[in-house]
Amino acid sequence: MSKKVQKLPKWFKGITYEKGDIVHNKFSGESYKLNNIELSMFDFIMGAVQVFEMQESLNKFDGTVLGEDFMKNLKKSLKWFKKNNPKAYEVLLD
Repeated sequence: MSKKVQKLPKWFKGITYEKGDIVHNKFSGESYKLNNIELSMFDFIMGAVQVFEMQESLNKFDGTVLGEDFMKNLKKSLKWFKKNNPKAYEVLLD
């Protein structure tokens, strides 16, 4: 059975890595090996979450500080990850 070739969506503006790596869930300590495409999306998600948390901790998040596109892309990236690797999503992001 051949594995479906993953592609990053057209809206993705992050860095595309050449190699994958093992990623650890900072809360549970569990790890999962991601390919280069999954790692690119994972880092995009984690960066977006970090920006969101910084804005929220500064009490400046009012739904427009980051812009609608930012929040839409964060939601789309989580949806992409869950669809493309549900097991890794469960281990790393759920």
